[in-house]
Amino acid sequence: MDSAANATSPRGFLLQGFFEFPHLRPALFLLLLAVHLTTLSGNLLILVAVASVPSRPPMLLFLCQLSVIELCYTLVVVPRSLADLSMPGTARGSPISFLGCAVQMQMFVALGGAECFLLAAMAYDRYVAICHPLRYAAVVTPGLCARLALACCVGGLAVSLGLTAAVFHLPFCGSRLLVHFFCDITALLHLACTRSYAEELPLLGACLVLLLLPSSLILASYGAIASALRRLRCAGGRRKAASTCTSHLVVTFLHYGCATFMYVRPKSTYSPRLDRTLALVYTNVTPLLYPLIYSLRNREITSAIFRVLGRLRPAQARGHARAE
Repeated sequence: MDSAANATSPRGFLLQGFFEFPHLRPALFLLLLAVHLTTLSGNLLILVAVASVPSRPPMLLFLCQLSVIELCYTLVVVPRSLADLSMPGTARGSPISFLGCAVQMQMFVALGGAECFLLAAMAYDRYVAICHPLRYAAVVTPGLCARLALACCVGGLAVSLGLTAAVFHLPFCGSRLLVHFFCDITALLHLACTRSYAEELPLLGACLVLLLLPSSLILASYGAIASALRRLRCAGGRRKAASTCTSHLVVTFLHYGCATFMYVRPKSTYSPRLDRTLALVYTNVTPLLYPLIYSLRNREITSAIFRVLGRLRPAQARGHARAE
């Protein structure tokens, strides 16, 4: 057994990943690679589509920022996971340095936190658009959108730095093996030597800031929206207004549902292999669903994507003609 000093030395940790399933690793590699490339393509397509729109409504700017966050979110975790899956042999795990593990966890939490705050900003945008449509252009200005976007990033970064410092100041003794494919908070807390609830307080504090505060703002916004929709006499107007919120609500439930289930629970209920499987879903499947949800539900995004694809086809045809 390693001592606490050895465990926190520059040797760092071992990421077990899926090394105990050698026969499944090739299929899992191909599946994750296909999902990762599709996620990157979908989010990049949304970015290009938004950039091609001459006048961009605030909601499109928020969608653009969401796509950037999702791109970075998957790049923090998935490429290393793919590299580990492609490694031959039956090694016990893939080594990661102490600093590398801390940086990966910090970036993962920062991006997830920024998305929590961004979803609250998008809920406020929908609230103003539905409850105060005549004042929308005057309230939700490009300057306000830029300030909200910056606040989301700064808020996620601040919380992630504090949480990372708290977690990596804990003593890690015994095994250095993380039963996970990236440096997740719950996996690291599971290796901590302490057995009291004190080490969970930073995580609970981060959850209060990243989950409870934005979700309270989202609930307040949609409470006001629901009240405004009940006062509408036109059924068509209610359906149109509600449809603009559907995609945001679906993404919000997915993001907050996964985060709440994974992190808002006591350490005693932690199951390494179950959490690793669940993390595989929320780091790969949910980022894939987000661009699909928004591209299918948002008419402006859909129209912009078709315009971009329409421009690409003639360009490809001209390229083939030149080649011939």
